[in-house]
Amino acid sequence: MATETDWYQELLEVERELMARAPESAPQPSLDRVRALADLMGGTHQAYPVVHLTGTNGKTTTSRITEAVLRAHGLKTGGFTSPHLQSLVERVTIDGRPLSAERFVQTYRRARPYLDEVDRTQPIIMSYFEAFMGVVFAALADAKIDVGIIEVGLGGAWDATNIVDSAVSVITPIDLDHQKFLGSTRAEIAREKAGIIKPGSTVVIARQVDEVRPVLTERIEQVGATAYWEDRDFAVLSRTATDAGQTLRVRTPSGAVFDGLELPLHGAHQAQNTAVALAAAEALLAPRQPLDPERVRAGIAAASSPGRLEVVGSHPLTVIDAAHNPAGAHTTAQGLVDAFPGVRFTGVVAILADKDVKGILTELEPVLEQIVVTTNSSPRALPADQLTTLATSIFGPDRVHTEPTLERAIDLARHQLSTPDGGILITGSIVTAGEARTILT
Repeated sequence: MATETDWYQELLEVERELMARAPESAPQPSLDRVRALADLMGGTHQAYPVVHLTGTNGKTTTSRITEAVLRAHGLKTGGFTSPHLQSLVERVTIDGRPLSAERFVQTYRRARPYLDEVDRTQPIIMSYFEAFMGVVFAALADAKIDVGIIEVGLGGAWDATNIVDSAVSVITPIDLDHQKFLGSTRAEIAREKAGIIKPGSTVVIARQVDEVRPVLTERIEQVGATAYWEDRDFAVLSRTATDAGQTLRVRTPSGAVFDGLELPLHGAHQAQNTAVALAAAEALLAPRQPLDPERVRAGIAAASSPGRLEVVGSHPLTVIDAAHNPAGAHTTAQGLVDAFPGVRFTGVVAILADKDVKGILTELEPVLEQIVVTTNSSPRALPADQLTTLATSIFGPDRVHTEPTLERAIDLARHQLSTPDGGILITGSIVTAGEARTILT
């Protein structure tokens, strides 16, 4: 009988097979392949209602909070977020818990003949992400969930998740990222992401910059969707930072006001994510079931978002954040000041070469006393010596240190550079955040 270790080894083999396909960082703009796979497997993408989320930043946390609130209301939930921090299976959850290695491997084995069939009959073989989503849709259908909360992989219109006919779509803040694939301006990126808004559906929209709003409005009018906009239709009415996170008061589109929400996450942006999540949950449940105040409080209190201003150590204070674009780094910097006033942070930073490295460093500079530049295991990582050159141009030579590995960089920051009133921020990439969690947790 196979043990948990055996299944984990099988999972690694499955991951190697998937990784042999075109990477998720190089999408092929077509829904034909993933739709063909899902249809061959019995229309698994149509087996449950879906809350579908896109945006540039905040998607994963908003997904997790939405899932926690719906689960607290008695729904069996299935979740998908992307990418993962440490393990492939953490992308897929059933009732808030990662899919087991055994279940993932078994679902992949069942999908494999259909994958081969699609590869044979389509002009281009399925990519890593398309094949992965075929397994995800089947795993969620097998679990007989009541609702799927599904985050896009990249963009929206041509993302492999977009074969779902979502009842509710969510647009978190849109900014510049993945310009090579999505467009060079915020408006172009918004047009791609607006593609997840389905005819006759409800869309919940986080606060957006002026450049984005008309693009989203055009799509909403085109497909006859009902839109709820942050600040106009729902809002964070008040928030108070606490040691454990923050206490919130939130108004939803129905006009309901929820007081005393104890959110165990730091930063004003997480309060906004909570408001978006509550609006999405309300939209899905209405009109059958209004949000229940006690269940909302329970769901918010149970929410988690690893790698997002996550405290993983106290002596010194050590925080991990997955910020990987300038807008995300700006939010992280604001969150540090808000959640940890008076703490002098040393940064440990590793960034992927295809990101706006200067933009990220510029946003982090005001909140970091010193920076230790390093690299992570991704083949896309910017080498530490090149990152040092860029960091020195922004921080000055006296504030920049270099270590060749993430573990040594963390060790330097924690044991030699930290002060009694200081803290450590480890950031720059989702890969960096995940590897730091492996080292420290």
